[in-house]
Amino acid sequence: MLASASNPTLLGVDVIVVGTILAGIAAAAMFFAVYAAVTVKDPMAKRVKALNDRRAELKTGMLTHSAKKRQSLVRKTDTTERVKDTLQNMKVLQEDQVKDIQQKLAQAGIRNKEYAVVVIFARMVLPIVLGLIGVVLFYWTDTFPEWGSFKRFAGFATLVIVGYKGPEIYLKNSATKRTKEIQKGLPDALDLLVICAEAGLTVDAAFNRVARELGRAYPELGEEFALTAIELSFLTERRQAFENLAYRVDLEAVRGVVTTMIQTERYGTPLASALRVLSAEFRNERMMRAEEKAARLPAIMTVPLILFILPVLFIVILGPAACSITDAFAGDGPGSN
Repeated sequence: MLASASNPTLLGVDVIVVGTILAGIAAAAMFFAVYAAVTVKDPMAKRVKALNDRRAELKTGMLTHSAKKRQSLVRKTDTTERVKDTLQNMKVLQEDQVKDIQQKLAQAGIRNKEYAVVVIFARMVLPIVLGLIGVVLFYWTDTFPEWGSFKRFAGFATLVIVGYKGPEIYLKNSATKRTKEIQKGLPDALDLLVICAEAGLTVDAAFNRVARELGRAYPELGEEFALTAIELSFLTERRQAFENLAYRVDLEAVRGVVTTMIQTERYGTPLASALRVLSAEFRNERMMRAEEKAARLPAIMTVPLILFILPVLFIVILGPAACSITDAFAGDGPGSN
């Protein structure tokens, strides 16, 4: 009676199953790449609405005769107002905490400052919700019966900590990514600002021109420059528009640009020469960062080389020999009867 042929194995792993899984992943990646290439969207399209809202807000503020109403002009929603009232009744809403989260929201690209109370509410509610889920999973339903008391408590504590630090970590990561994208395009933006200044454009027109030219390549930087141009056109104090730019972008280079702009507005110093010096400094810093990353590359590549490349190389080289030796010991060699 003939034995049914089994799938070939390599080091105890079914080659056909692994190959099928890898082929499926490759096919899905190919379809995703084709979809991403076909559905290319304008990166500034989603940001136009926020800019238009800010323009309408500033225009309404100029038409409001009362200075008190102008200062209290913010976008509010019923949900955030209810959450704010709840937190104020519970005596957990602190003004300093709200201002800090509002700045983090602005640095992450979230324009609505009212979401700060939502973040504070989430930091208060998520640990309770995730903690209850952890109690249900680890203690009541006994989902992990093999876990000891230490592992159960560690899982419960992890869920509570994630619930408390999760919103803050998300905002911090979003702000960091956005700051890095702005940092990449800042030297090019300053060069274009120099060209616009030498061509005779005003500061707000120059910012608007840079936002249009660099909006597709650096959408985050284009959004910030466009918003600054809008505020320069509508705010009564132009200094406030530059300070708002430094408030929204946590970057030392941007603060240097803002200081230069404020000095130019106040003392009438040449804008083009100052921006040219700043642009050269930022380009040198970008080159130094690139050289630093290139110098760290050999040390960084050591771990992936050992963990991923060398094992695959050994499998490719020694795999056929291992299969032949396995077949010879199993009696399936050429000399077996």
